[in-house]
Amino acid sequence: MPDKRHIRVLVAKPGLDGHDRGAKVVARGLRDAGYEVVYTGLHRTPAQIAETALQEDVHVVGLSVLSGAHLALLPAVVSELRARGLDDVLVVGGGIIPEADATALRQQGVHEVFPPGTPIRAIVDYIENHAPTRW
Repeated sequence: MPDKRHIRVLVAKPGLDGHDRGAKVVARGLRDAGYEVVYTGLHRTPAQIAETALQEDVHVVGLSVLSGAHLALLPAVVSELRARGLDDVLVVGGGIIPEADATALRQQGVHEVFPPGTPIRAIVDYIENHAPTRW
């Protein structure tokens, strides 16, 4: 695993969801934990997110979805990442995602799903234990 100071995380809001407070809280918490964090802002397409992940050379992509479109958007981001050769990027999601859907997302390449109220420390611990070792 790379040194914590060198883990780069992309936090993104795919789709039309306009609520980004949680994503900003997570981005700030990850920054405070010592990660380099890039936040894309609202209304990004899966292709835009994957291209930013490629350009920013990230280890982790964190996706926040509160719109209910998680079953379409998160697998699309995974597909776009793979299309760019980013198979080893850790993909995590968060938001209002029922456990049955979280299970389905894990089967489609999303590594972990964090529900609302997850402590930042739990997200940090997961990233520290699962970030890719390509650097």
